[in-house]
Amino acid sequence: LIQSAIDEGATLETGGTGLPSNVNRGYYIKPTVFSGVTPDMRIAKEEVFGPVATIMAYDDLDQAVDIANDTEYGLSAVVSGDPAKAAEIAPKLRAGMVAVNAWGPGPGAAFGGYKASGNGREGGVFGLKDFMEVKSISGIPA
Repeated sequence: LIQSAIDEGATLETGGTGLPSNVNRGYYIKPTVFSGVTPDMRIAKEEVFGPVATIMAYDDLDQAVDIANDTEYGLSAVVSGDPAKAAEIAPKLRAGMVAVNAWGPGPGAAFGGYKASGNGREGGVFGLKDFMEVKSISGIPA
């Protein structure tokens, strides 16, 4: 994905392909930041499981939400800035976890995504409910 972003014209701000300087083997990548990313680029459309951030410009908050939701994935999202404005934006994002001015779910929060990012939840009350069976009983006097 890093190489595809470079090939598609994103600006590599830091990081890139290859191992970090202090690592000589394994499946590691450098923390990487791209600017100039556009919604049609592969790195904007796919889930990146690694320390990679993409920066995209938008004209207004409605366009920002449209850009964020324009993917078949929806594991997580981050909204930063004014907490009151973020509270308006967070419910509009098609992601299973949304962090406001933070990263990662809070303690006890359910983990899981929308769309192709998964079905069901782990952790929290919703994660426990996945292990329960529901039974409806009708017609028994109270």
